[in-house]
Amino acid sequence: MAMGVFDSGVGGLTVHRELTRRFPTADFVYLADQAMAPYGGRGGEEIVDLTRAGCERLVQAGASLIVLACNTASAIALRRLQQTWVPVVRERTGRPINVLGIIVPTIEAATGLPWTYEAESLREEGEKREAIEITGVFCTAATAMSRVYEIEIDKRRDDLAVFSEPCPGLAGLIELGAPDDELEVVVRDHVDALRRRVGRHPDKAILGCTHYEIVADVFARALPEGTPLIHQPSAVADALDRYVAHHPEYGLGTSAGRVFLTTGQAGPQSDRVARFWGAPLTFDPA
Repeated sequence: MAMGVFDSGVGGLTVHRELTRRFPTADFVYLADQAMAPYGGRGGEEIVDLTRAGCERLVQAGASLIVLACNTASAIALRRLQQTWVPVVRERTGRPINVLGIIVPTIEAATGLPWTYEAESLREEGEKREAIEITGVFCTAATAMSRVYEIEIDKRRDDLAVFSEPCPGLAGLIELGAPDDELEVVVRDHVDALRRRVGRHPDKAILGCTHYEIVADVFARALPEGTPLIHQPSAVADALDRYVAHHPEYGLGTSAGRVFLTTGQAGPQSDRVARFWGAPLTFDPA
């Protein structure tokens, strides 16, 4: 058995790297659907179908617990897969299988509250506060359209106002290893667009696409100095650590195996990925 990590491309490596640090002896299978990347501009049903196919491939590779290290897939496909696909594949394989996303841990990190917390008790007691802190979410168009961050954070915190800034094309540029100067211009344009729309810069920011974590330093330079960034990899690793502790039925292996698969062009990844990973990284055909 192994832990599966799925993304449309290389962005999920940011989560994968943190998970391998947290679970150093576990076996991992990473699958990048690079043939269909990026997902951010695709329709909902297509995203569900692609994510399901990716999870099927990871199950074939021995994964019992799969992490959707993709905000778009987590926002659009996760619930459908948990409700309709997971029960079927459990019965078919006779194995404990589950799929987890990365948005819940991110919202917990952004709010400082557990997912089960509901803000209704405060509202019933007449303690509603004016929104005094702005959280900016830089994400794909599909994630922005889902409004998942606005909806779920508002349920838990009355004092946070959330504004998503869709960044179409940015994940694709990172996937292709675009040069730093080109990425600097694109990121600064989106940070400025959010500032103009809101009236000021956000007090903190969520990098709501795992590709963006690869260029977190570019976002840090574009935002006012000292603006806190919510880092998804560490938030996901913390949540998964707690989940595994309560669900020992998911065997994650013990041989520290590392397999990297792609539906796209197999071979070495870009120099940007190699710099981020700390060494050259080669994907095998899925």
